[in-house]
Amino acid sequence: MGLLASLLVPFIYSLSGAFGNTAIRLETFVASGAIYAYGGYPDIDGLLREQAAELDRKRREAMLHRIQQLVHDKAMYAPIWELGFIHAQGPWVAESGLGLITGWAFSAPYEDVKLRGK
Repeated sequence: MGLLASLLVPFIYSLSGAFGNTAIRLETFVASGAIYAYGGYPDIDGLLREQAAELDRKRREAMLHRIQQLVHDKAMYAPIWELGFIHAQGPWVAESGLGLITGWAFSAPYEDVKLRGK
């Protein structure tokens, strides 16, 4: 293991559009030995096993929230990628659909685009 690899233990790299609920995504990206995880933490692995066997919905939800908080506290993710969306609009557009949906990088529906009159 090189110097860079030893500095990044445990480190998670994920870029996915995979479907699933919180438990499935945590199992895939956070658990030790998961396909997209390099390293892990025994306390998080233990909570993942416990929540998988828990039948009480509220307790399971609390465990999943705890796991998410631990992932945040341990800074297991580093934001090293940000998608850049290039958009343009011409002088004939009065109000584009860009930014009409808060936090959405794409344009709102074309029906919401307002054109300037002639």
